[in-house]
Amino acid sequence: MARLFLTRGYAVIAPDGQPRETGRGRSWDFHPDRPARRDDIAFVIAVADDAAAKFGLRREEMLLAGFSIGGSLTSYVACQKPGAFAAYAPVAGSFWRPHPAACAGPVNLLHTHGTADRTVPLEGRAITPDFVQGNVPEAMQIWRKTNGCASASADQSGSLGPFARQGWTDCTSGRALIFALHAGGHNIPKGWAPMVLDW
Repeated sequence: MARLFLTRGYAVIAPDGQPRETGRGRSWDFHPDRPARRDDIAFVIAVADDAAAKFGLRREEMLLAGFSIGGSLTSYVACQKPGAFAAYAPVAGSFWRPHPAACAGPVNLLHTHGTADRTVPLEGRAITPDFVQGNVPEAMQIWRKTNGCASASADQSGSLGPFARQGWTDCTSGRALIFALHAGGHNIPKGWAPMVLDW
């Protein structure tokens, strides 16, 4: 995936979350209703600013993407700091309950999700009683409202490889919103990288 981005002229920057307190793996602190050990939204933006300064990258052309809990972080950066990146591409991760009442501004966003995802199901699920994954179609409704889209029904729909895509381009903000579903589970499906790059 990185090689494809590089051959298309992009730099690839891959920051990581902090070690989990359990000692198993790493994760991000992003949820606005839970205490954080680090402001990971500010951290990701600082990484992008630093990389732009060090390597002469065009900050205004950066895409933020993330998978699973990284997709959730991507969604929260987009919601709280919409101007921080040119576009956002969360995969298999979105808002948690309670969903944001509103986002700070419109964004270009392409959300990709598997209809057979049981780790982060489209309808969400409870990890613990007070830590509950959100509903992805409801999140897309928040984005439609934020972007000023005229209706809940997509004005563009169709297939692209393994993806069934719905798109909203009739939005007063002029921003693009795409919801791409695939039949797989909790993964980054083949074909995702070229789809995002072409977008």
